[in-house]
Amino acid sequence: MNQTTAVSLVVITLAAVVAPLLSELLRRFRIPSVLFELMLGILIGPALLGWADLSPFVKGLGALGLAFLFFIAGYEIDFAKLRGHPLNRGLAGWVISLALGLTVGVVLMISGFVISSLLVGLALTTTAIGTLLPMLRDRGLLETRFGDYLAAAGAVGEFAPIIAVTILLGSSSPTSEGVLLLAFVVLAIGVAWMASRPQPPRLVEIMQRHLSTSTQLPVRVIMLLITAMVAVASTLGLDMLLGAFAAGLIARLALHPEQAEALTPKLESIGFGFLIPVFFIVSGMKFDVTALWSEAGTAIRVPIFLGLFLIVRGLPALVVYRKLLSGTERLALALLQSTALPLLVVITEIGLATGRMRPENATALVGAGMLSVLVFPLAGFALLGRGEGPPTGSDAAAQPPDLQPETRPSTQGRADPAGEPA
Repeated sequence: MNQTTAVSLVVITLAAVVAPLLSELLRRFRIPSVLFELMLGILIGPALLGWADLSPFVKGLGALGLAFLFFIAGYEIDFAKLRGHPLNRGLAGWVISLALGLTVGVVLMISGFVISSLLVGLALTTTAIGTLLPMLRDRGLLETRFGDYLAAAGAVGEFAPIIAVTILLGSSSPTSEGVLLLAFVVLAIGVAWMASRPQPPRLVEIMQRHLSTSTQLPVRVIMLLITAMVAVASTLGLDMLLGAFAAGLIARLALHPEQAEALTPKLESIGFGFLIPVFFIVSGMKFDVTALWSEAGTAIRVPIFLGLFLIVRGLPALVVYRKLLSGTERLALALLQSTALPLLVVITEIGLATGRMRPENATALVGAGMLSVLVFPLAGFALLGRGEGPPTGSDAAAQPPDLQPETRPSTQGRADPAGEPA
């Protein structure tokens, strides 16, 4: 490692420390730490101060952070719990978003605003559920009916665009990409089936014993699973995020509740403690902020795309959940599921690499995604009237039924000792 890369790592890790401190300092404004990570990345990056360099090592570390973000999303989303209304409505909402997004994309392409209607249309259908999940957990909303609906909508809004990007924007033909995707799905289901089978008592005892030793064997196994699934996806020509997301789902099935209780804090320490903040800081470093003031047209596009997030991703929530949530909750859900960023980074990079997206649109889309991470969660949670942490006592009793924590056992979606999903 050369000196420039070493200094860059120091500056990046310093930014990762400063970001939550700034969030705590401005706690009354409830600004998520991820926004400060992005802003500090812009500040220390090549576009402004130039304190940190985007070396191949730094970019690779950022890519690993992105993979871990999608692993955590797959790991924390309990699809067994979301079956029925939450998942069905989430799928219906995304299909409507896809239709709206492609329609908007065609209009923008005809007007000369964009090059590819498909690329922009898919970008408008994404939801940053990996970014929203920690906010939901911190506010005690993850185990509520509202949390279930948002988690399902967000999971579909993150997983479905990955599938669409893989098939429609891959290097091969859609048919070839579809076959490769099917092969990956079959492999992932096979691995998931084996992982969900009852584990030999001897293996369980070894894993439990090494969880508290310097070997940290279960953590190493999880890291092997992530890298293996990412490698398989990449080898098949699929997006690495598909492999990372699948690894999270498989890990959820493989772990018993007691194993998950001991292992989850360690995984969150690796992810939220280092890798995921590095991804957001590196994303900020890549952001060409100078383009916003060097060309007026680029700056104007940011609020346009921000508004399109609300139209394409937010409006369907007002219709899909009409008989399930109150008007205020539907509006809050519309705002929250319009939050986008991680997949925007991936889609814009694909667009720039293939020449199907103008640099000003790529900059504006990522800029709008950064704004969405700040504006939409703040507005959404303000509508819900929910502060930090779950309510207690009379405050809990005063919460609307859809916002009260459900009195169900905390399975975390892991498999029970018999090997069946809880």
